[in-house]
Amino acid sequence: MTPDTPRIALVTGGMGGLGEAICVKLAALGYTVVTTHSPGNAKVNEWLDVMKQHGHAFRAFPCDVADFDSCAACVATVVKEIGPVEVLVNNAGITRDMTFKKMDKASWDAVMKTNLDSCFNMTKQVCDAMADRGWGRIINISSVNGQKGAFGQTNYSAAKAGMHGFTKALALEVARKGVTVNTISPGYIGTKMVMAIPQEVLDSKIIPQIPMGRLGKPDEVAGLVAYLASQEAAFLTGANIAINGGQHMF
Repeated sequence: MTPDTPRIALVTGGMGGLGEAICVKLAALGYTVVTTHSPGNAKVNEWLDVMKQHGHAFRAFPCDVADFDSCAACVATVVKEIGPVEVLVNNAGITRDMTFKKMDKASWDAVMKTNLDSCFNMTKQVCDAMADRGWGRIINISSVNGQKGAFGQTNYSAAKAGMHGFTKALALEVARKGVTVNTISPGYIGTKMVMAIPQEVLDSKIIPQIPMGRLGKPDEVAGLVAYLASQEAAFLTGANIAINGGQHMF
């Protein structure tokens, strides 16, 4: 799945558990990997140093994915300093979980802007150029909870479901231009965030819902991203690929 020529892949939220695995996988396959980070992130250089120690010369740029102008400025800098973005992975996301009865407008807006508006904000900066070049990959990281819903996640589930509606419509528009647009919907993956859940909760409530009887591995999702980013996936577009250990089938 190594690209024929080095391609530039931009991964939003690449410093988190899943995002980091995606960055590492794409780099191992020969992609030039760039990630975004929140403007207030004070651990950027520390993360870059750790990655460099493992042989990964990543570049990272500040970007508020919820803000259109910030995304435009970020991508313009990437294009100027590194080159055109040929693979975009919309991975950045947040949660503000609470029942709908308790949910306030700020919690709704924050999740919708970061998880859904970000897809427009980032994709808008690269899609036309991909189509003009006749090659591009846009990969949106959704969630199993965007497919089946989840208690206390009306905001998150709505945003993640919306991501796939965005995927399908855009895929139709750019299909003849050599650009594919796909969604990946992971289930429970063994990231730091999930592993912070008390073990008794994992053992009694979460893992029993998963027919495979375990959490997914970040590398397994990253491998799927790598496939969708490859030339071999050129005929696959508008799809929502579930990777959840059988937790939800449709």
